[in-house]
Amino acid sequence: MTLERRYNPLNVDELGRNAARALICYPLSKLPPPDAFQGCGVYTIHYHGTFPAYTCMGSDEPIYVGKADPPGKRQGRIATAHNKTTLYGRLTHHARSIDSAGNLDLADFTCRWLVLDPVWISLTEQVLIAKYQPLWNVVVDGFGVNDPGKGRRNQKRSQWDTLHPGRPWAAELADNPSTPDTITATIRHHRPNGESQ
Repeated sequence: MTLERRYNPLNVDELGRNAARALICYPLSKLPPPDAFQGCGVYTIHYHGTFPAYTCMGSDEPIYVGKADPPGKRQGRIATAHNKTTLYGRLTHHARSIDSAGNLDLADFTCRWLVLDPVWISLTEQVLIAKYQPLWNVVVDGFGVNDPGKGRRNQKRSQWDTLHPGRPWAAELADNPSTPDTITATIRHHRPNGESQ
């Protein structure tokens, strides 16, 4: 039996993996980064603290993977995306969310980011999520959500806001059926040996 050997470096999935590898090669930085920068792209957020639910995490795996698409992407208006601080703004927004949580310390978080051409952003995010299965992407839902606004305050509080209370607008939402204990149990089931699945 002959094993077929094929490799296409321009395959779409391989291009996404290349961008993901490029991101991970950069050193971890403070969250948010100390200096503003322009562009859109992808990022990872990493936790280095002692919150009990996260002691099962690997030493360098991200707790969250995200993307910052150019403003106006859905309307096809992305010509000036490279002139805006969209990716930096997203990291800053996340830092505020973490800082508002009563049981997390922003000093325990770092990040990586990579500015990308808009065509590669979603693909690279998908590759990173599939590889790392970050807890705040696939287990503890709601970290990346925004204030739903007064007209939609009948929504339930996210799992993230249930486990990490503190965002003022989330306190006004209805209770989530999951408790901090059940969310923690789900995390430990997802990471039974302290390693990425």
